[in-house]
Amino acid sequence: MKLDPYKNKESYLKWKNKSKEIPNIGDINSNLIKQYLNDMENGINVSTTNKKGARSYARLNSLKNRMIFLAKNFKEMFNVNILEIKEEQLFNLFTSMRNGEIRKKNGEMYKSVRDYVQTFKAFWHWYQKVNKKKGNTIEDITLDLDTSREKPEWVYLTEEQVKILSNNAKYFYKVLIIFLFDTGIRSPSELINIKISDIFDFKELHIREEISKTFGRRIKLMLCSEILREYVKENKLKKDDYLFKLNPSVANRYLKRLGKRVFGDEKSLAGEKYSEITMYDFRHISCCYWLPRYKSESALKYRFGWKKSDKIHYYSELLGMEDTISEEDLFMDTTKTEIEKRLERSENEKELMKERMESMERQMGKILELTNEMYGKFR
Repeated sequence: MKLDPYKNKESYLKWKNKSKEIPNIGDINSNLIKQYLNDMENGINVSTTNKKGARSYARLNSLKNRMIFLAKNFKEMFNVNILEIKEEQLFNLFTSMRNGEIRKKNGEMYKSVRDYVQTFKAFWHWYQKVNKKKGNTIEDITLDLDTSREKPEWVYLTEEQVKILSNNAKYFYKVLIIFLFDTGIRSPSELINIKISDIFDFKELHIREEISKTFGRRIKLMLCSEILREYVKENKLKKDDYLFKLNPSVANRYLKRLGKRVFGDEKSLAGEKYSEITMYDFRHISCCYWLPRYKSESALKYRFGWKKSDKIHYYSELLGMEDTISEEDLFMDTTKTEIEKRLERSENEKELMKERMESMERQMGKILELTNEMYGKFR
């Protein structure tokens, strides 16, 4: 069984069973959204360009919250239902979110408007597909929407800073920090589902298919082996025990307090303050550490469970990288062909010399035979 740290399934089913009608958006919008979510829950009428099958409860919750948000704003700003929205009005809404005219309840700006744009596109394509089955053609008003990603800021730590942070942490969090830094594991989803049975001689970690967002993988533990062995022994953990029993919110609050205490409230190179560090940031930090150390891009993607190469730049932003070219590398690159030619000539010359020596030895042998024969006659 896969652990659900944020209780997405429980939350969604509770809302679904309780909500006969979604308040403050009207009957038409309420029924439409519930029909859409029901289809997504069952994997029906999914866009041809998207992954097939039922959506996860985490995805269903995000779709629910964003569609309700959009429906409310369509009503308040333009006095229209979802299906009555015009292309120009859509652009107006999302632009207002990007420039801060529309803000969160706490006054903060929306950092990832793209997620709301993508949600509406997914909904609209579902609506098109439903109508296509009925013989109706619906115009795609989402074609020109801006789906560019607004990269969120995160906390960057060097290898030395990771050591300093872990040395100032409580033992449990020291082990956690080193484990996250070493593995780059997704947290909390993959992290909290790791069992002792997934660890092989404290040298390899198996991230099972059923707990991964993308694919299962078996990776080497290069930095945390010894401290992990001590941690498991000290806590007397058995094969079926989970490696880290934690509440993600509590763990992140501790890391934020630790980050502020150790590094202050300054901003890191990735833009976010040290006092805002979370478990998720260590996936970025780990990527920065391993990127210059892996010889193969495909091997790096395997370690982190990525299918696309653009994830490497997204997570690392190439922080911590440096120019490692040397004169020796330059020499090898620019003179390799010439050296190969010289070696080939040298080998050819050696072969030629060998043939000459063998020829001379044969001739000397014949001369010796003739000499011996003549010497015998004169005697």
